[in-house]
Amino acid sequence: MNRNFVQAIRGPIMLIALGALVAIDYAGVYGFWRTWPILIILFGLLKLLEHSGAKPPASYPAEHPVDGPPGGNVI
Repeated sequence: MNRNFVQAIRGPIMLIALGALVAIDYAGVYGFWRTWPILIILFGLLKLLEHSGAKPPASYPAEHPVDGPPGGNVI
C-alpha cells in the first residue's frame, strides 16, 4: 500500500473503531474498559502498514578504499 494512503485513512479508521467500541459498550456486550486496547493494536497495525509501504532510503555511492592520502602516496 502507498504510505500516503495509509496516513490518509488512519484517522477515519481509528474514529470508526472508536465508534464501534462505544456502540458495543452501550449495547452492554463488553464495557469500553475491556475493549479500548483494540485501539492501540489497530494503531500499531496501521503504523506497520505505513512503514511497509515506505520507500527504502536512498543509498549513497560506496566509498572506495584508499591506501594513502588523496592524490596518491606522498613520500
